[in-house]
Amino acid sequence: MTLSRRALVQRGGTLALLLGVRELAWGATIVAVRVWPADEYTRVTIESDAELSAKHFVADSPSRLVVDIDGLELSPALRELVGKVGSDDPFIAGVRVGQNLPRVVRLVFDLKQHCAPQVFTLAPVAAYRWRLVFDLYPTTPPDPLLALVREKELAEQQAAAAVRDALGELIGRIDKPLPALPPAGPASAPVRQTPAPPPEPPAMAQSRIDRLVIVAIDPGHGGEDPGAVGPSGLREKDVVLAIALQLRERLNAVPGMRAMLTRDADFFVPLHQRVAKARRVQADLFISVHADAFFTPQARGASVFALSDKGASSSAARWMAERENAADLVGGVNLKAKDAHVMRTLVDMSTAAQIKDSLKLGSEVLSRIGKVGRLHKARVEQAGFAVLKAPDIPSILVETAFISNPEEEARLRDPAYQAELADALSAGVQRYFARNPPLARSRAL
Repeated sequence: MTLSRRALVQRGGTLALLLGVRELAWGATIVAVRVWPADEYTRVTIESDAELSAKHFVADSPSRLVVDIDGLELSPALRELVGKVGSDDPFIAGVRVGQNLPRVVRLVFDLKQHCAPQVFTLAPVAAYRWRLVFDLYPTTPPDPLLALVREKELAEQQAAAAVRDALGELIGRIDKPLPALPPAGPASAPVRQTPAPPPEPPAMAQSRIDRLVIVAIDPGHGGEDPGAVGPSGLREKDVVLAIALQLRERLNAVPGMRAMLTRDADFFVPLHQRVAKARRVQADLFISVHADAFFTPQARGASVFALSDKGASSSAARWMAERENAADLVGGVNLKAKDAHVMRTLVDMSTAAQIKDSLKLGSEVLSRIGKVGRLHKARVEQAGFAVLKAPDIPSILVETAFISNPEEEARLRDPAYQAELADALSAGVQRYFARNPPLARSRAL
């Protein structure tokens, strides 16, 4: 007796339910493999057209991460992972890929140091399909505040060495015998050569700086999250990092000031971790750098945003905050990480004093970048940006220009324009501190 078509469909649906995820994933196609190395952690992403299930363990002697992926055949796309690990990766020495069992692919990551791996899955979002992610973190994370203090001490040593070299060169010139003078007449007076005064030593070499002013610079997006993409393909994450690196250079040249980047390379940092990094170094200011985008290419101009605890100042500001707050979904956050809930609770705090100071900082920066290019809004706008919710740090988000506007995208691509923006941001920060001196800390840095 033959089954009807409806009965076959029903039986097929029942079979699918009985098989479960692992069996249905068999034959999944690898869409792409990507590696994002950084000093803080290395991320490996395997993108596929179906959800993958993986188990992992860490082995010693030598140190390695072993990952078994169920329901997957070894494919040329997966083998590409071997060639995507660079020799300069801080964590991965190499990768081996093989078909461990008929339905299990094994990845072995040979590690350069002991790691605390996180393995998790991301559902499809934006342009991405299913993603299996491996994050390799050091077992002992670096202390960012200690790194800033060491940078300061190194700068002082270099400044002192420059003064010593200049004085040594001057003394060497003085000790050299004077050139012979032509014979003079009987009435000529003896000629005396007066040495030039020594150069003024740099301010940082004259006295030790006991109060280090710290500015946290946050280049938006990064890694899996490209941010907005311009008409010709310029990615927001790349241009804002270039501007942030130049801004750090300018602020580090100011005596007694140091800049900390939430990311200094192409990797993703979750929003709450950006805030946490600024608080860990006891930052005096927080500046998040972005490049705006809109549905139509006509929108143009720079904007500055501060936090709001009373709703957005405009519908555009609300839309912008929602777009930026969605970065975690695209960049990929491991929601099972132990500190995720704690940090989300922390960044939900805000104070009226922080918002008031943020508006002052925003006004100073807005007035400077308005001299570099056109402004989209002539005043600081406010909305609920997650990245601005440090309760004790004045924080602003700067949209440098509309990357979706072909004209402004071309300007953002220009290193000279990037330098002008960095100059403007630096001038705004220094003007803010001139009018609002930082308070003394409980201990000297």
